[in-house]
Amino acid sequence: MRRIDQIEPFRVMQLLERAKELEAEGRKIIHMEIGEPDFSTPTSIIDAAKMALDSGDLFYTPSTGNPALQQALSNWYKDEYNVDVSPERILITPGTSGAFSLIYAALLEAGESILLPDPGYPCQRNFIRLAGAEPINIPVGPDTRYHLSAELVKQHWKTGTRAAVVINPSNPTGTLIDADELQHIAQTCRKSGGYLISDEIYHGLTYGIKARCALEFDEHAIVVNGFSKRWAMTGWRVGWIIVPEELIDACRRVMQNIFIAAPTLSQYAAIAALKEQETCEAMRTAYDERRQYLLAELAKLGFDIVVQPQGAFYIYANVENITDDSKVFCWDILEKTGVAITPGEDFGQFQSDRHVRFSYATSLENIREGIQRLKNTVGDCR
Repeated sequence: MRRIDQIEPFRVMQLLERAKELEAEGRKIIHMEIGEPDFSTPTSIIDAAKMALDSGDLFYTPSTGNPALQQALSNWYKDEYNVDVSPERILITPGTSGAFSLIYAALLEAGESILLPDPGYPCQRNFIRLAGAEPINIPVGPDTRYHLSAELVKQHWKTGTRAAVVINPSNPTGTLIDADELQHIAQTCRKSGGYLISDEIYHGLTYGIKARCALEFDEHAIVVNGFSKRWAMTGWRVGWIIVPEELIDACRRVMQNIFIAAPTLSQYAAIAALKEQETCEAMRTAYDERRQYLLAELAKLGFDIVVQPQGAFYIYANVENITDDSKVFCWDILEKTGVAITPGEDFGQFQSDRHVRFSYATSLENIREGIQRLKNTVGDCR
């Protein structure tokens, strides 16, 4: 099989395309399928971008990023997590997708492998395949809060495995990994001769608990983060990856060739974003209000949330009390009610037909309307 033939579609986008077709026909669709903030980028960030635009300094930055942004992030890690990270280790990328494409290109050879949680972020599998390596999808469930554990990493690590990935908070489940377990996973990866890769894109969007950075437990960990979620900057396409010193040169060479540098204007905006607190807290509070409403209402409709989400803006619900095929269920619900939610098949294979993901990255008003529509329909499925 050719490499490109192994690349799976991002199935939620297929659902979105159909939702857009229905909207074009005049129907109002309640979008709870897409993980994109519904908030505008904070004004202070936009103002900083306007100033940079007026300055005319929109030339290439160094491939590894604007040194001012690298230093700002280094300072931010000290303030946010009390960890010391040298600016040179912080590589600025075109979003977190660029970060993962970069690290897998630099890290992997054909025939090597990466350990992933199943369910997990679907594009991870394809990033790894594009690098010519093998994603090893490990079933995870409520017993580990839908995360890899040190025991699972130890059990599935094999010759040629280079790293294990944790997504914390998780997409699609919104759950956080226990801090002690995160430390044990990091230790297991080091003892196995590889890396822990920690996807921390939803840090700052947690409720009643703070997510811990992998660098608090292992300075050798590889950390990926970005501005899309916490700062509502999806279209700006700017993220970062923190790598150990021994990987900097390899990553720099890859960056020089595959994207030259992250967008210069976005990097100036990102410097301002790191200073923004008030608006980010208001967005986080709004997400939490939506989360609490959905948790209460979905349970009444028969959706079973086995592990309560503590972060991101997702709820992963078991639908066994409603249907035996979550994919058919999601497509039927879209056509009948105009409510778009994501079937579990997008996130892996393990019990995917029993689960759906709700995104609450839409207004509480829309969510209330979506729940009312589901009340009028879900009862017929039970």
